[in-house]
Amino acid sequence: MSESPDTQTYQVLARKYRPTTFEDMIGQEAMVTTLTNAFKAGRIAHAFMLTGVRGIGKTTTARLLARALNYQSDSVEGPSTDLAMPGIHCEAIMASSHMDVLEMDAASRTGVENMRELLDGVRYAPVSARYKVYIIDEVHMLSTGAFNALLKTLEEPPDHAKFIFATTEIRKVPVTVLSRCQRFDLRRVEAASLKTHLSNICEKEKVSIDEDGLALLSRAAEGSVRDALSLLDQAIVQGALDGSSVTLDEVQSMLGLADRGRVVNLFASASTGDASAALTEMRAQYDDGADPVVVMRDLLDICHEVSRAKTLGDAAEFDSSPDQAKRLRELAEQLTTGQLTRIWQMLLKSYGEVRMAPVPLAAAEMALLKIAVAGEMPPPELAAEILKEIKSGNFKAPVITQGNGRTDGSAMSGHHTETISDSGPMGQSVAMSAPVPAPAPAPTLQINSLTDFTEALGDGQIQLKYDVEKYVRVIRFRTGAITIEKVDRAPVTLIGRMVEALRDMTGDLWLIEQEEGDGAPSISEARKTAIAEQDARDRAHPAFSHSLLKKAKLLEIRDAPTRSGGNIIKADFGAANPDELNSEDD
Repeated sequence: MSESPDTQTYQVLARKYRPTTFEDMIGQEAMVTTLTNAFKAGRIAHAFMLTGVRGIGKTTTARLLARALNYQSDSVEGPSTDLAMPGIHCEAIMASSHMDVLEMDAASRTGVENMRELLDGVRYAPVSARYKVYIIDEVHMLSTGAFNALLKTLEEPPDHAKFIFATTEIRKVPVTVLSRCQRFDLRRVEAASLKTHLSNICEKEKVSIDEDGLALLSRAAEGSVRDALSLLDQAIVQGALDGSSVTLDEVQSMLGLADRGRVVNLFASASTGDASAALTEMRAQYDDGADPVVVMRDLLDICHEVSRAKTLGDAAEFDSSPDQAKRLRELAEQLTTGQLTRIWQMLLKSYGEVRMAPVPLAAAEMALLKIAVAGEMPPPELAAEILKEIKSGNFKAPVITQGNGRTDGSAMSGHHTETISDSGPMGQSVAMSAPVPAPAPAPTLQINSLTDFTEALGDGQIQLKYDVEKYVRVIRFRTGAITIEKVDRAPVTLIGRMVEALRDMTGDLWLIEQEEGDGAPSISEARKTAIAEQDARDRAHPAFSHSLLKKAKLLEIRDAPTRSGGNIIKADFGAANPDELNSEDD
């Protein structure tokens, strides 16, 4: 069965709607203005460097430049950026078939031999066009030798030669090459401009796609026009069989995306500590076809938008519906800036983990669980405030109390209520019950040093004592606050266990902070140093110089009062040869 003529001649949208003039390029107005002014002034560079993300239009721009340099018509004889009317050489240049416009893919021809072969014809004049133009795509892929071979020609090019380079990795191009080129950075196209472009193409193609679906396609393209047109090609097929309009749900299903409103709800559940709701929603979105990696990226976008709403307030603008914008502002009121930055860091790290995980769904759920646990913690701003008060000496451990609602002055255990009488209207006495915080428990132990702390640990805390003595190096120690050298090899729970033990001992909440720097030796290190120093002093004792002790193992030297005023020496002669000992002088 043969294919239909339409199928055989179909041309993808990315090629069909490739710009044919500089005015057709969207989002690159700054570059077009600069080129237009340069051409009008006759100040045309001999080499151009085009850089930008994939699909932004670098190769198309290079061919348009080649057309502009060689533009010739019945009424125009010089270079021109006005390409509305095709010139003599335009069609061949855009089809990559003109003899004087040579295109080279540096990704497949990286060697110095390839470059020398290309440059051999530079000294020859063009066959029919005004300039001989060399277009080198992905120029950063050239070898060092190839770049060196190119440098001399770039330094002193013939008048009839022009070079146009394109690259996605501008940092890999040697500075010596960049300095000889006029550089143009092609910008990512904004989602709003892409949406308008896609809408115009839909009208020309006589297809209908939901407005929200077009917006979703525009965001998914991430500023790349080619990617946007490729996605549009794919989306059109969703409704092409019956001619119906392509809906938002169909676009989301095609892209493997979850509904944006559901992603906002997922972010809200995780950020406020509702782990159960977050995991349930994540699994539901996965069952509906959402890709965990894409969901994590969407959560990053939501976190960024909420942060903008938090910082900019009413001035923040969102590329979303009014209802979703309102939801984002509500989340901004619930979360602090510190919480949002903490969530951002966790999401950013988790995004990479989900991408590399053997089971992305499991990694995404664990990331949400981690964020939910952090959501139940106090905001970072509160910890900073507590630290500030501790350093100033004004900190008092907070005690959360709750009144029992009785007005007789009695209270439940751990709470206290106070009855206040006041004269109300008409001389009536009104009794009010006000909750009064219960006093903090009196300290049961005074801890003035790390040694006091370890000595106070009971038999059931042997492991904690061992870890503290081995790993903790104190920089500053004061009641309620300890600053220690940053711990790398210690158990991750060490500081939490220390805080809990100190609270049980003293009745106060202690803050333990880690800093970069050198702290005092740990208790274990100090103990080993003391033993080594004592051993050195023992071995320096006069009694140890006796000939009988030269080959003995020293066990103990004790000063003891005797009638002769001597010392008691305890040594092990097992390691020595008895014959050698007997041969020594007394």
